[in-house]
Amino acid sequence: MEGKPRLSGTSEVVPLALPKGEAKLCELCQGVARLQCTKCRVTFYCNAEHQQADWVGIHEIICQLLVPIRTSTFDSLQQAGRILTHLNKVKLIETCRSVAQSKLSEGKHQEALPAAQLCLRSSKDVHGPRDVQVVPAYLLLAEANLGLGNLAQVTELLSLAQWAVLRSPEPSAHHLLHRNLGRLHAATGDLEAALFNFANDIYLSSEEYGLDSIVPSVGYFLMADVFAKKGKMPITRSLYSKVAQTWHCHLTKLLQNDAPNVQNPNRLLEPSYDKVQRVEAHNILEAMLEFEQNSDPAQMALVAHCLAMLWFLEGDSLKALSFGSTALQASHLTPDHDLTQPIQGLMQLVQSLQTESPSGPDWSHRRFTGSPVSPPPPQGFTRDEC
Repeated sequence: MEGKPRLSGTSEVVPLALPKGEAKLCELCQGVARLQCTKCRVTFYCNAEHQQADWVGIHEIICQLLVPIRTSTFDSLQQAGRILTHLNKVKLIETCRSVAQSKLSEGKHQEALPAAQLCLRSSKDVHGPRDVQVVPAYLLLAEANLGLGNLAQVTELLSLAQWAVLRSPEPSAHHLLHRNLGRLHAATGDLEAALFNFANDIYLSSEEYGLDSIVPSVGYFLMADVFAKKGKMPITRSLYSKVAQTWHCHLTKLLQNDAPNVQNPNRLLEPSYDKVQRVEAHNILEAMLEFEQNSDPAQMALVAHCLAMLWFLEGDSLKALSFGSTALQASHLTPDHDLTQPIQGLMQLVQSLQTESPSGPDWSHRRFTGSPVSPPPPQGFTRDEC
C-alpha cells in the first residue's frame, strides 16, 4: 500500500496478530485483506478502493449492525444469543435488499453491488444456498451485473436462482425469475427467448396479483420494448396502451381515495408503495411519453395524465401542473377526448391547494396512501372511469 494515501476509518491488518491459520478476506472480492474498518473492526478489505466502494454502497449504513453478528462472545453462543444473532442477520438481509433495490432503481448498478453481494452471502448463511428464500438475492445481484454488462455472471446467478425456484411452488419467485431471464436474453439479442420469458412473467404475475394489477404491467412494458427492437411498432403501441390504461386506472383510484387527505397538508401520509416502485413507475411512464411524442395525441394525453396524477400524489405540484398541461394540450388535438374534463379537474385541484395554503405547511412534502375512504371525487373525476 506504499505510495497510496490510506482512507480515514481504516487500519492495516497485522497477520502476526491473527490466530494461527486464520486469514481475513476482502469484503468485496474475497481476496487477502490488508485493511480493516476501524469503526466496526470486523470488516476487511484488500485495498482502499474496495473499502471506499463498500462504504458508499452499504457499509456506512450497516457498520455497527455487523459487530454483534461477526463477534463471538460467550453470550452469543447461548440460545438467547443465537436467536438475537439470527434476528440481526435477518435485519441485515432486509437492509441490504432495500439499499440494493433503491440504487438499482436509480441506475447506480456499480454502487448496488456491495449491498447485493452481502445480501446474497447473508441469505445463504441464514437460509442455505438452495432455499427459495435466497432467490431474491440472486436476482438482485444478477440485475446489478446486467446493468454493468457482466453477462456471464448474470447467466450463472440466474441458473442458480432457477434451480432454487424449480424446487419451490412460491409464485412470486417464478415470475421475477422469468422477468430477469427475459432481461438477460434481451441484452444478449435472443429476442424470442426474451418474449417467451416476459410472457411467462405476465402470466404468473397476473395469476398472483390479478389481471388489472400494475405488477404484470412491467412485463407488458418489457415485452413492448422487445417488439420495438423487432420493428413491430403496432404491437409495441398496443402493449404500451395496455400499460398506460392499467396505470391510469390505478392512479385514478388512488387519487379518489386520497381526496380527503389533500385538503389536510398537516397530515403526513405513508406511501402506498416504496421508492423503488415509484421510480419504476416514473421510468415506465416517461419512456412511453417520449415514445408517443408527435405520434398519437390520445395516447400521449393518457400517459401525461398518469404522470400528472403520480406527481400530484407524491406532492410535487409544479411537475403535476407541467404534465397536466402537456396532457391537456394533447387532449385538445383529439375531438371529444374523454380525458379533457378529468385533466382540467386535476389541474384545478392542484391550483386550488396552492392558493388556499400559500403560507401554510409545505404541501409539496405530502405523500399518499390510497386510503380506503371513498369521498366524493374531485371535479372532473368519475368513479366508473376504470
